Parts: sequence; C-alpha cells; structure tokens
Amino acid sequence: MITLRKSDERGHSNHGWLDTRHTFSFADYYDVEHMGFRSLRVINEDVVAAGEGFPMHGHREMEIITYIVSGALQHRDSLGSGGVIRPGELQRMSAGTGIMHSEFNPSDSEAVHLLQIWIMPGQRGVTPSYEQKEIPADERRGTLRLVASRDGREGSLTIHQDAQVYATLLASGDALAHTLAPGRHAWLQLISGSLALSALSGARAEMQAGDGAAVSEETLLQIKCLADAEALLFDLN
Repeated sequence: MITLRKSDERGHSNHGWLDTRHTFSFADYYDVEHMGFRSLRVINEDVVAAGEGFPMHGHREMEIITYIVSGALQHRDSLGSGGVIRPGELQRMSAGTGIMHSEFNPSDSEAVHLLQIWIMPGQRGVTPSYEQKEIPADERRGTLRLVASRDGREGSLTIHQDAQVYATLLASGDALAHTLAPGRHAWLQLISGSLALSALSGARAEMQAGDGAAVSEETLLQIKCLADAEALLFDLN
C-alpha cells in the first residue's frame, strides 16, 4: 500500500523571515490525520531568510536531523557544540533529557533551504548529544546512501531508534530498488524533481517536489526518476 501526501496539502506558514511547510502536524498546524508516520514525527521544509534564524530554544526526548538543500545554517547549543552546515552535511541532535540550541542563517544575501526531521526515540532519558557528518554528493548520486541509523554504520549519523534514513540524488532515467524486511514500513520524501514509486504488489504513485509517500505492507520498492531528483527514504519499524 502506497499513500501519497501531496505537497500542496501540507501545512504552510509564512512569517516573512521563515517560509515553512509541515508534512505532519506542527506548531499552529494541526491535522489529526497527519500526526506523523510510525516513529517519524516531523518533516518541516523551511526556507530561512538571510541573516535570520531560530533563537535559542529547548527540546526533549526527540532525535532531530537537519538536512541542508541549499545555503548554510549555523548551529549552537547548550553542549558547547557549534558549526556551520552546508549541502552535503547533516546534523543530528539527540535531545534526550533536554538541550537548548539555536539555528541561524549566517549569510547576508542568500536564504537557506533545509529539511528539519524529528524521529521519536526508542528509549527515553538518553544523554543529550550532537553529531555532524559530511555525506558528499558523489556518495548519494545514483544510489540510496545511508545517512542515519541506530548503529551508525557506513559512516551514518547515529540515532536512538530502529530506523534507517537514506539520501539520494538521481538523474532522469535512474532506477533504484529498496527491500523492506517483514513488518517494516517506509516514507519517501521528494525534495526536488519527479519520481515514480511502485511496489511489488502493483501499488504506484507519481511524485512531484514536496510530495511524501507512506508505504506499508510491501516488500520491494522501485523508484524511477522522471526528472532530476533529490529525495530521502526512511525505513521504519
């Protein structure tokens, strides 16, 4: 079963400095039918204006992943971590028992386009921590590159949940397959371009930029790129 979540059906807020779209309920956007999918709780697509950002604020009991599409984002937190992340770099914060952080666009001319992802942890009360990894474009091109996992294998970020997150950059005509173990589910989030997603059962969906797709009760997914695309795939318990 494949269930499409269309881009233009997402929650949307424009605060001037922040133009944001919510795949699932978040802040002032509430939709009881879209509260998350499995352990995946938030996918926010944010465009933050030059010189703007999120002031210091707190989180608890959440695995937070930031994926930069374009531009740059400066991070600071109560652990003393800090740095600038750019396309090809990802950050992970395990909020655990509590962490304070800020995210700021350091450019004086260019907006930053990013995805903020929240995954509910498999255990509560972990010690807060921060991690940043570079996953170059060449490692994502034409393949599903693991970028987050419970055991941090293959140079991926380490998250406190039985989930795998994959990133890919595809050219028109590229095709990929992903096998789901029994009882597993998937979410495909298309950042740009166009894809055809199909399953062994015959289920199929054509996706445009900003669309998401929930997958359950399937064993094999096939992804065909219809126009140059960037996407994230979540393999979830």
